Amino acid sequence: MDKKMETLKISVIIPTYGREQPLIDSINDVLKQDYPNFEILVVDQTKNHEPTTEKYLQNLADTQKISWYRVDWASLPGARNYAVRRAKGDILLFIDDDVRLESNYLQSHLKNYQKHPEIGAVAGRVFDRMKLANYAQANEDNSPYTIEYLPPEAMDAGIAWYYIDLVHTIKPQQVISARGCNMSFRQDVFTKYNIWFDERFRGSAVREESDFCLRLRKTDYKIWYDPEANLVHLGEETGGCHDISTRSLQYQFTFYHNHFLMALKNLTLEQQFRLYLKLFDCHVLGNPPCNKSGSPIKIATRLVFYLLGFFDALGTQIKGLYTDGQIYSKTDLDNLGIG
Repeated sequence: MDKKMETLKISVIIPTYGREQPLIDSINDVLKQDYPNFEILVVDQTKNHEPTTEKYLQNLADTQKISWYRVDWASLPGARNYAVRRAKGDILLFIDDDVRLESNYLQSHLKNYQKHPEIGAVAGRVFDRMKLANYAQANEDNSPYTIEYLPPEAMDAGIAWYYIDLVHTIKPQQVISARGCNMSFRQDVFTKYNIWFDERFRGSAVREESDFCLRLRKTDYKIWYDPEANLVHLGEETGGCHDISTRSLQYQFTFYHNHFLMALKNLTLEQQFRLYLKLFDCHVLGNPPCNKSGSPIKIATRLVFYLLGFFDALGTQIKGLYTDGQIYSKTDLDNLGIG
C-alpha cells in the first residue's frame, strides 16, 4: 500500500438508535477492514441495550477498539455533529448501523481523496435491499437494471432527488448529493468551511444530508460518486437514527417538513416551485416513481401532511432569523467548555 495513503486517518462515524445485532455486525465489518489507519466513533442514542450488545460494546470500548459515546437524546444530524467534534481523522466517513461492508470498503473511499484534491466528498453506492426488491417486483423478467451515467436532471437542485440513483448506477461521476448511510468528507469541510449538519431536520432526518451537500457545493469542492465504495444497506424495520415507522403519521409530517426546509434554505424560487410540483405529483397524487395508492381518501390525507409540512418548515425557517436550531451542538459545546 502507498505509504502516503497510509498516513491519512479515517474516522468511521456510526450514529445508532435501538439497534442490536445489526449494529454489532456493522462494527465487526469495520474492524475487518484492510486499511489499518482508522478509528470508530459510535454515538449511541439507545436508552437500554440487550445484555449481549451492551457487553459487546463495553468490551470494544475497554480495549479501545471503538470510542463509545452515549447520549440521552435522539437526533441523526445532532449525533453526526457530536462525533465530528471528537473525530481525529483526515477523512470522516458516515455509515448507518445496519450495513454490511467488504474488507476494501475504507480504501475504496480513500483512493478518491488521494488522487483528486478537488474532491471534498465521496458518495458511495448503496445496495439498498428494499429498493432492489421493489425494482425486481416491478419487472417480471427480473433482469439486472443498471445505469451508466445519471441524466442531467440528477444535477438539477430543483428535481435531482427523483433522478439521482445511487443504487443502480455503475460508473464514477460527479453528483449533487450523497446518501447518508454511505458518505465521506474531508475534515476541513467542517473546520475550514464551517459546514455542519442542520439539527432542525427531524425524525428520520430525511434530506439532512442533501441540505449538507448543497451547502458544500458552494465551496470549491466536488462531490464524487464511486460505485466501488459500496455497501449493503439492510433497511431494518425498527431502530436506526430515530425509531419512526414510515407508515406513522409522525413520519409523514416530518418527511414533508424536511423536504420543504431543504428547499427553503437552498433553492431559488424557480427551483423550489419545480420541487414542490414534483413532490405533489409523486408523494401526494402517488404518480411514478412513488406509485402510491390513488384512493381519494389517501390522496386527501397526504395533501394535508403536504400543506402542514410546508407551513411548519416555513415556521422553522422564520425562527432561523433569531436561532439556528443547533440545540444538541450548543449543549455539547457548553459541556466541552467551548460555547
